[in-house]
Amino acid sequence: MTEKDHNPSSTHPPLPPTSEDEQFSRLRLLRSRRVGLTTYKRLLTEHGTAQNALAALPEVARAAGVENYEICPEGVVMAELKAARAAGARLILQGTAAYPDLLDELEDAPPFLWAIGAPELLQRPMISLVGARNASSLGTRMAKALARDLGAEGYIIVSGLARGIDTAVHEASLPTGTIAVQAGGVDVIYPAENADLAHRIADTGLRLSEQPMGLQPTARHFPSRNRIISGLSRATVVVEAATKSGSLITARDALDQGREVLAVPGHPFDARAAGCNQLIREGATLIRSAADVLEALTPLSGDAPELPLEPAVKPAPKTNKTLREIAALHRQILSRLSPAPVAEDQLIRDLAVAPADVAPALLDLEMDGKITRRSGGLLSRA
Repeated sequence: MTEKDHNPSSTHPPLPPTSEDEQFSRLRLLRSRRVGLTTYKRLLTEHGTAQNALAALPEVARAAGVENYEICPEGVVMAELKAARAAGARLILQGTAAYPDLLDELEDAPPFLWAIGAPELLQRPMISLVGARNASSLGTRMAKALARDLGAEGYIIVSGLARGIDTAVHEASLPTGTIAVQAGGVDVIYPAENADLAHRIADTGLRLSEQPMGLQPTARHFPSRNRIISGLSRATVVVEAATKSGSLITARDALDQGREVLAVPGHPFDARAAGCNQLIREGATLIRSAADVLEALTPLSGDAPELPLEPAVKPAPKTNKTLREIAALHRQILSRLSPAPVAEDQLIRDLAVAPADVAPALLDLEMDGKITRRSGGLLSRA
């Protein structure tokens, strides 16, 4: 009944609910205590329907050592649905036509999305733009230019409604289409200073959240939000980011999801550019303008914007391994490293793994603080 072991019995999402009662029961199941994505999918797979899963849940909890377990009360879900109606929010279910195809590919795709605005934007090609909250003037200008120019080429711009870079890209892409993925409930505006922007996005764009209506965001909700930002798009562009930042978490999510990661370089003395420079050093595509983004992706034709965005020009191959395979490679790398430095090319030869697979794994481990990169191409275990 925990989410530590991400091993659902099937990589395919459960079939979409065929009745309103089943939809209600699935939402109730997901909102029940100790039921995360893995447990939710396993229970549906094992019991067939949400009603059956709810009936079995107390016994499942008891077997896991949780006594006196109570499933989510019906009133809680009814209150959420009432709040959604009041906010003008629509529920988008995984497995239905309205659900975005790229997000549906993810093993940890959210079963439900609350949406306020124009859900048809989810059927158009998207690019995610993220960056620092304390953005520089140059970073803000670059973010606006990228969002405006990519929007003019037919892309919907996805970001997280945060201060700084997120705000800049949403503002610039309002005329062409923008999607804000929120960490809390879709009816909860955070930060409060973006309330006007959030209302304008709801008028012409789209706000999304997997969280219950009315939920105030906390720190733990933002990493979950970030996987949706990257999961909606074939490519994530990082404009400014410190070495330890949410933007780099989004970039790592994109790598794990087999998506393109692109970064705007910055001055070496600016800490806000350190994360982007690190990504570029590790193989991310360097971006100077929207033209560089377009060069890395299949151009969109005006009459067929729904064409999938497959990479056209890549400076280095990207991994398309499953999360389980990536985790195994991480363990292999760590088992061969020690505090004594070793050359990266020697490590690759010892692993007998393609360099294109090792590079993103090393980036993951470096961002997690598990390995240290030294001068001269040397690596050691932190």
